[in-house]
Amino acid sequence: MSKIFITGGAGFLGINLVRYLLERGEKVVSYDIADFDYPEKQAQNLEVVQGDIRDFAALVKVMAGCDSVVHAAAALPLYKEEDIVSTEVEGTANVLESARVLGIRRVVMISSTAVYGIPRHHPLDEEDPLVGVGPYGRGKILAESLCLDYRLKGMCIPILRPKSFIGPERLGVFALLYDWAMDGRHFPVIGSGNNRYQLLDVYDLCQAIDLVLTLEEDRVNDVFNIGAEVFSTLREDYQAVLDDAGYGKRIKGFWAAPMILTLRLLERLHLSPLYRWVYETAGRDSYVAIDKAKRLLGFKPVYSNQEALIRNYRWYVHHRHEFEHSEGVSHRVPWKQGILGLAKWFF
Repeated sequence: MSKIFITGGAGFLGINLVRYLLERGEKVVSYDIADFDYPEKQAQNLEVVQGDIRDFAALVKVMAGCDSVVHAAAALPLYKEEDIVSTEVEGTANVLESARVLGIRRVVMISSTAVYGIPRHHPLDEEDPLVGVGPYGRGKILAESLCLDYRLKGMCIPILRPKSFIGPERLGVFALLYDWAMDGRHFPVIGSGNNRYQLLDVYDLCQAIDLVLTLEEDRVNDVFNIGAEVFSTLREDYQAVLDDAGYGKRIKGFWAAPMILTLRLLERLHLSPLYRWVYETAGRDSYVAIDKAKRLLGFKPVYSNQEALIRNYRWYVHHRHEFEHSEGVSHRVPWKQGILGLAKWFF
């Protein structure tokens, strides 16, 4: 039995990974600035510590005795720029240095396909240029660079670049789709919706993390794209949610250019939760090659886009009452819809 330290353990990925590892008999330490308010808090093999990865002294103290680290903590794009930079860059530096001084050789870095920016070709592979959009994308690139520096110090640091991942506990921007579907509304998309847009179920991401935690160092000390293997167009995949809702509603495409201009203005006026990377990629192809992860790690995604979306939607339906009055900027709560909440009544 190994003891695994998870930063961001109270977040959406964190709680799913905690459950995944506990089910496999591992000991887990969850470290997060947010409160860990899940029933698993009382689990026998789980230690919950509330703290900030930007606090090096606290971090190195609680990480002692662990065998490996999964660095999943992140300040998401709707956070203030200074919080994103301090968390993604300074926080990552603290995690890596804490592991080094404690003799923990393996740290799994959860990065993002946001490091590729808004590319002009697909599928993207791990050798494509890194051109992050906004503070979040740039912060992840700098964090990855730190990981490469620590590899030179003899550490094993697998870097995973997951597509947008969904599943139980996931809200954030996807709560817009689920809310409109549950209320029996059509759902608008940027452009025709005929672009291919790959997602990822959080279970499959947990599976990939487990692989890079347990396989031989020379197989995992690399960079891997992680995404669904089966996906279609955004229109077809999102329509599966509306079909599951059962109201006979449809995905409605809108001319991309004026929608993007409108969303840029709304973002500047703080009237929309959608940020540039979301609305400028939503109408484009967006998918990565996962051949490397399949070949070197034996990665086998279980869920298709549609299965992941429906699984997440059904969780939302059963738990909506728990967060009706909760809004924020993390994946664990619905994002404030702003003026988009008014637009819903026209659909």
